[in-house]
Amino acid sequence: MNAHPEATPEAGADSGALVELADVSKYYGNVRALEDVSLEVHPGEITCVLGDNGAGKSTLIKIIAGLHPHDTGTLRIAGEETRLSSPRQALDRGIATVYQDLAVVPLMPVWRNFFLGSEPTTGKGPFRRMDVRFMRETARAELARMGIDLRDADQPIGTLSGGERQCVAIARAVYFGAKVLVLDEPTAALGVKQSGVVLKYVAAARDAGLGVVLITHNPHHAYLVGDRFVLLKRGAMAGSHLKGDVDLDELTRQMAGGSDLDELGEALERAPVPDHLGGGAARGPEPGGR
Repeated sequence: MNAHPEATPEAGADSGALVELADVSKYYGNVRALEDVSLEVHPGEITCVLGDNGAGKSTLIKIIAGLHPHDTGTLRIAGEETRLSSPRQALDRGIATVYQDLAVVPLMPVWRNFFLGSEPTTGKGPFRRMDVRFMRETARAELARMGIDLRDADQPIGTLSGGERQCVAIARAVYFGAKVLVLDEPTAALGVKQSGVVLKYVAAARDAGLGVVLITHNPHHAYLVGDRFVLLKRGAMAGSHLKGDVDLDELTRQMAGGSDLDELGEALERAPVPDHLGGGAARGPEPGGR
């Protein structure tokens, strides 16, 4: 198993990463939300970021998505050092973020949500209107290209399952030219079958050449598709591994707290009860007794 390497500006310049964070920190006043976190996102790979609530996953998403600029450290996109100041700037650099609470309009059809905010038009001047035919046909074709077998692109997106809505969001990001896809807990509220459907399309995005950042608290889901694993704990890195260097049991152990969990187990072990407090009665009758 490899601990995360010491990151330097020179080391990351030619790494081939689509996105690279080197010793990135974020503070809100005196509160440390993230400190000295490093990760790499490569084309055709999935980088999984694991951690419990409060580990710093949301802050990391906001930095990559351009919502909040980082305070210290280095952020590179395609090898170029940069500081993102808005989600639009991140999108323009090819970074698309799909949040857990998907920004969809439930009563609108699937094709309308697919193009929401980026609607193509046809005609000129006062005759300009949305190109409904193009949107409907393109949405259906793009979903099919990703392997998403949708019953009807005209049905309200609110009638789809949570997993299907996640898949539509992934296909949308791919269509609009995303190079990096950041997924915020896409399987958190889903059952086993629906989680499997989403992970299938996460893998399809990887196979299409995208670099994927999968944020999750589920090490089993991460290990199924991940190539790299970054573990966060209380805003700091608790580990960084390539898939060939760590197995699922060790990843789960580190995610659960490792030595902290061992100490908790020892503390919770049932101590023997002294005889004068009823310890003898707890053992039951002696052999041959009544």
